[in-house]
Amino acid sequence: MPELVSAKGGSASGGEGRLTVSEHLQELRRRLGISLLTVVIASVSSALFADRILAWLTQPAEPYLTRLAFFSPTEGLAAYLKVIVVSGLVVAMPVVLYQLWAFVRPALTWKERSYGFSFVGWGIALFIFGGAFAYTVCLPAFLKLLLSVGGGRLEPVISINQYLSFVLGVIVLCGVLFELPVAVVMLTRLGVVSAKWLRRSRPLVLLVMLIMAAVLTPTTDAISLLFVTIPMALLYEAGLAIATWSS
Repeated sequence: MPELVSAKGGSASGGEGRLTVSEHLQELRRRLGISLLTVVIASVSSALFADRILAWLTQPAEPYLTRLAFFSPTEGLAAYLKVIVVSGLVVAMPVVLYQLWAFVRPALTWKERSYGFSFVGWGIALFIFGGAFAYTVCLPAFLKLLLSVGGGRLEPVISINQYLSFVLGVIVLCGVLFELPVAVVMLTRLGVVSAKWLRRSRPLVLLVMLIMAAVLTPTTDAISLLFVTIPMALLYEAGLAIATWSS
């Protein structure tokens, strides 16, 4: 088991560098305080751009939806607060991840530190790519199909809160799914599974991906199913190729 190192440097076995339980809790409180303060500052700053962010989020629905509605006196305010808080979390995420990394880093070996730093960097990048894929590909396809139901006989009247929940859910879901290569490489690096076992399990993995896509996609057509399944399969193969090469 790797030895603990204090945040100020030094080995946990060196006596002076050893942290007590209270010191660990104090360090944890400090890291959480920095993260929370960063989220608050980022959220307050995002409030200045709330209208632009909301317009950006509603842009995929503009060809099919003239305007969004709210059905209670507080729903409009709640929608803006949701946009502000989510934007603040996104902007502050690098700082939050760094504080998490700084807290666990002293307990890791040098090899584990190099892996962890790479995984965090690639994880952030792939999450951004997944969100961009959701915004440019998935959302237009989903909204076009869902909002065209009724053939002109039904007029969609959607609340802003429901629309934001749908859009943000799709973006976050795609961002998480794009973490698949990182998960595959991490599991092989840690020795949980081997690249050979992952190759043998490819048919089962593809079947699980199809089931997940069928459950998670809001539509039931084959095109939307492929929109989600094909990128997942490609990401799995990319992670498997990296894991095979690195091993």
